[in-house]
Amino acid sequence: MGCEYWPGGSRETAASACSASVCSGCAVRDRAICSVLTDAERDAFARTGRRVTVPRGQRLIWEGDQSTVVANVVEGTMQLSISTADGREQIVGVAYPADFIGRPFGATSGHSVTALSDASVCLFPRADFDRVAASHAGLEHGLLHRTLDELDRARSWMLLLGRRSAREKIAAFLLDMAQRFGRDAFDLPLNRQQIADILGTTIETVSRQMTELKRAGIVALPTRARVEICDRDALEERAEAA
Repeated sequence: MGCEYWPGGSRETAASACSASVCSGCAVRDRAICSVLTDAERDAFARTGRRVTVPRGQRLIWEGDQSTVVANVVEGTMQLSISTADGREQIVGVAYPADFIGRPFGATSGHSVTALSDASVCLFPRADFDRVAASHAGLEHGLLHRTLDELDRARSWMLLLGRRSAREKIAAFLLDMAQRFGRDAFDLPLNRQQIADILGTTIETVSRQMTELKRAGIVALPTRARVEICDRDALEERAEAA
């Protein structure tokens, strides 16, 4: 598509502008926030943005920086993280294809966004997005709907972290991954240590619980990253066990 990511480590969004025709072949056009726009509106909106490739490990948005861009994730997964008082980085979420990232209508970014895998995003200047959203009730409503969904997800995650055992956390985490990917066989976007960090447990506990699920025939683990849910009912029982 002729669009390139900015050079390694640079904080400049030096990507080539993409033509509106990119939208016609977009894999998430019916699920992304711009799905509420008409074809003509989407084409006009697309001309304000850029299709950007973000290599694994590359940071797209920096916590605390001025909020200058927003984006739709088209391919790959992105890590949302914040810095703790002692300088550590805490993962607070994962963005998947069709997810919206960035901070519209705000001065600064509340978290950093980093590619967990090679990713592709449609990147828009925040000012242009704010202008279009303010003049298009459907887009503004879609943004509000997504924000409320994220709030519900955050509340559920608080319950997961605060009230469930490690066994239940791992089962619920795998079910959430399956729901977000839309299938029961997927590659985990996080390594075992990252899973442990986001669930508030240890890497040893994660590995032990995954092995237990495998031995019980509830999941198959063909590789360290690959997960195949073999018995969804049993996994749901583990996630909801008292």
